[in-house]
Amino acid sequence: MPEVKSAEQPATQRPWQVLAIMCIGFFMSLLDGSIVNVAVPTLIHSIDASYDQVLWVIDGYLLVFSVLLITTGRLGDIFGYRRLYVIGIITFTVASALCGLAGSPPELLTARLLQGLGGALLFPQVISSILTIFPPHLRGRAFGLFGAIVGFAPIVGPVLGGFLLAHLSWRWIFFINVPIGIITAVLALTFAPPMRSGRRHRLDLVGVALATAGLSGIVFGLIEGERYDWGTVAGPISITSVIVAGVALLAVFVLRQYRQRDEPLMPPALFGVRNFAVGNWVGFVFQLGMIGIMFVLVLYLQMARGYSALETGLVVLPNAALTAVGSAYAGRLSDTFGGKYILMAGMTLLAVGLLVLVAMAGPTSSAWSLLPGLTIIGIAGGATFAPLQQATMDGVDPRLAGAASGVSSTTRQIGGVLGTAVLGALLSARLSSTLRTEAEKSAGRLPENLRAQFIDNSTAAARTYGPPAPPAGLNPATAGLYERVTADTFATGFVTAMQTTLVACAVALVAAALFCLLFSPHKKPTTEPAQRRQTETSPQD
Repeated sequence: MPEVKSAEQPATQRPWQVLAIMCIGFFMSLLDGSIVNVAVPTLIHSIDASYDQVLWVIDGYLLVFSVLLITTGRLGDIFGYRRLYVIGIITFTVASALCGLAGSPPELLTARLLQGLGGALLFPQVISSILTIFPPHLRGRAFGLFGAIVGFAPIVGPVLGGFLLAHLSWRWIFFINVPIGIITAVLALTFAPPMRSGRRHRLDLVGVALATAGLSGIVFGLIEGERYDWGTVAGPISITSVIVAGVALLAVFVLRQYRQRDEPLMPPALFGVRNFAVGNWVGFVFQLGMIGIMFVLVLYLQMARGYSALETGLVVLPNAALTAVGSAYAGRLSDTFGGKYILMAGMTLLAVGLLVLVAMAGPTSSAWSLLPGLTIIGIAGGATFAPLQQATMDGVDPRLAGAASGVSSTTRQIGGVLGTAVLGALLSARLSSTLRTEAEKSAGRLPENLRAQFIDNSTAAARTYGPPAPPAGLNPATAGLYERVTADTFATGFVTAMQTTLVACAVALVAAALFCLLFSPHKKPTTEPAQRRQTETSPQD
């Protein structure tokens, strides 16, 4: 058994310093989930990649990251949170260098999959460390810093990516991680204490296999469904069969966890904690609605309004800043009043912000027209991430911190992936209908011989989320007219489809807010019993 500190000794005298170090790697992993999006056209031309290959460079990272969180969270309980975090940082850093050096699509995809592994290794350890080094009365503030990064990193990604593409090459999107990763690993080994749950665990390998296979089927099906038109993938294998198989394997995994008495990968005792069970459901529904906000808004700014990726990032950057600042204050309020009511208020205000966006966004609206809605969403977003994490983890045994963080992170990732798939399908279906209607109204502005083709091309634009190019062979004047009409038609049709989608997001957020009523009443924490903040001091770490 490793030596454990005495009951009077805290885990660390500098918990905020340790958390800041761990949040650097956490920030990098989230940043790389979005930064590559702006480089899609560049990658297609630079390494002779097809559009599908580049999409897999993006989706492959998300797939590996999502399906491994339960396993890597449990690995933290077994081998120590600092140890897993440092391994994750090193893996992520090496993978980033390999991404930057890649000379072909297969090489880049392989390196991105390795990046996803690194991100999955380090991500749950941040939450586990908060439960280990902070007493309950400070965890809300700690989760506030966590929430600030969750809200800020995905927005900074496109801005930073656009800047690097404008001034350097696409390879620096990945190379920039290398020095940061090296410094972070050194800081973690120097200042972070060796942290472990205080007792030995074993890894349920059968559970790992079942959870990984089941989640892989579900996440793959949701990510790739639209690309395969929700039909056949290859031979008898279809998207539906892949998802069904994934759900079946996950059901077997859950059933096995309840029957297994010795060290299950997902301890059923976690769901005996009321707030953890409720928090996972709230987090799933919340992420399902939340993920659609930026997904739809970015498409609107770039495709309907013609903003560049960098300009789009700059438009939504103040929103991210408000979220970051709000998370810090929401964390303090959660420590005082509990996360339940702060979270309910934040989610309700998010829904209000979405409805303001619906009312203000139009085919010719400027970025200033979006400011009221984005301001409300930014403030409200800051009142969600930290309280949700704090309320979910309230009452969880710190000895199960790794398992708890892995399960809760996975639940939200699946909610986000499902939200992207469902809202993407809703937007596409609604866009197809609105574009045909608008195209039929606008066709009279074009020469008669182009009207039927214009209607068909405009309707097909629902699949590419962009106005169609004019047919070849038109004289400059007619081509210019065609471009103007298609741009106006697409913008008008997209706004109508976007309004439907954002209202659906608002409904999901209101539902999540109502589910918050199931959280148990807040009990203001006192100082934490020291035996619940045990740490490993074995030289093996």
